[in-house]
Amino acid sequence: MRRREFIGLVGGALVAAPSIARAQSGKRIPTVAYLWHACSAKEEYPYYDAVIEGFARLGYVNGRNIDLEHRFPDEKPERFASMAAELVAMNPDVLMGGSIASFYLQAATKTIPIVFSFVPDPVRMKLVASFARPGGNITGLSNFGLDIAGKRVQLLKEIVPGLSRVAMLINSNQQSASMYVDVTRAAAANLGVIVREFDARSGDELAGAFDEMVRAGMQAMIPAQGGTAFQWRALIPKLALDHHLALCAFSRETFEHGALISYGVDSVETCYRATVLADKILRGAKPSDIPVEQPTKFEFLVNRRTAKMLGLTIPAALLATADEVVE
Repeated sequence: MRRREFIGLVGGALVAAPSIARAQSGKRIPTVAYLWHACSAKEEYPYYDAVIEGFARLGYVNGRNIDLEHRFPDEKPERFASMAAELVAMNPDVLMGGSIASFYLQAATKTIPIVFSFVPDPVRMKLVASFARPGGNITGLSNFGLDIAGKRVQLLKEIVPGLSRVAMLINSNQQSASMYVDVTRAAAANLGVIVREFDARSGDELAGAFDEMVRAGMQAMIPAQGGTAFQWRALIPKLALDHHLALCAFSRETFEHGALISYGVDSVETCYRATVLADKILRGAKPSDIPVEQPTKFEFLVNRRTAKMLGLTIPAALLATADEVVE
């Protein structure tokens, strides 16, 4: 049985009777507002669906015992800001958002509870005071750190002969971009690998960034997590292959379009966990008292077909540790 199927069976047993009871008692139905990053629910697949399912597993039915509001800023900074203000003006019981959206939500309110997801280092990014005691009105889930960055570079080094130069694709408009570069660069230095950043702030700049990687002698590349890298998840693997660059993706969803490998957290499960934190707040918990959750389970995915196209051989020892191998 796959882990997600097992989670589904367990989740089905977690119907939140107290939540339904609140609605039946005649009290105001709570509102949860989610600020996404892409342009639509379809483009947010499978994370949008996971959030809806996560609330359903907890006994929430939209329109009956909860009101779910969603906004889609299409990666545009001005829309992030205006939509965050719009959601705050609704005075919801809980605000939710991914890594990029979290900063706009935090700037828009210091009182309404916020649950973030996919934030690389919420302490360094000044979202929380500490992992154990977040403080303020915000808590959530982290999905990146020095160990994860190091593992990605290490895996690439074991696959690409003589690897010494790795490109990191970023979008400098996103506040977390420098964080990914700094952490990955520090991890790579311990492995004798140089990391250089390449910026693409829009889809029109993406091909040019890959051309620059080749001119700079890069041998592999890693995209900074989230945001536009997720939005361009079908295009990045194609460009990497066309430019003969070994690509390490950061999730199953960014791997399945032809990346060489992926190493990261189960992002769908992260969405489920975010709804659990939101439910705790709806039941009376304070965000300041809910510890930030750090990842404990990771997925290592390998595409042998892409490896063959790049002229690479995946060591047998690595294949034995992979959670999934695409032949």
